[in-house]
Amino acid sequence: MEKIKQFIESDKGKDILVVIIIILVGLGSFELGRLSQKSAGSGLKIDYTSPNDSSLESTVSVSNESNNFSSNTNILEKSPKINSGNFFASNRGSKYYSLRCSGGKTIKESNRRYFNTSTEAEKAGYQLSSSCK
Repeated sequence: MEKIKQFIESDKGKDILVVIIIILVGLGSFELGRLSQKSAGSGLKIDYTSPNDSSLESTVSVSNESNNFSSNTNILEKSPKINSGNFFASNRGSKYYSLRCSGGKTIKESNRRYFNTSTEAEKAGYQLSSSCK
């Protein structure tokens, strides 16, 4: 025991102890990162069978890894229009966007209003966004 105590108190022993601590902290951080990635995939998953139907049948899967609980439930729900035009606008805004335009990507799907042509959008009181020109 006396030899170990003298070795740890020496400069060489302190350097080795610091290196061991750094390695252990690095390995611990790596493993914590891996654990957080595993839990990111679990949760609620909704699969739609056909996006063209007015009433969509969806499957909801909920899984909890800690107690191996899993449940599948079929839900019939009415869906708003899903991507039924070439142009869209926000319910709250005054600009409209083409589907290719990146300017409207931040608009939530539930707040979007779709138009088949730019003329329809303009008749509804919207103007073409300057980011889509």
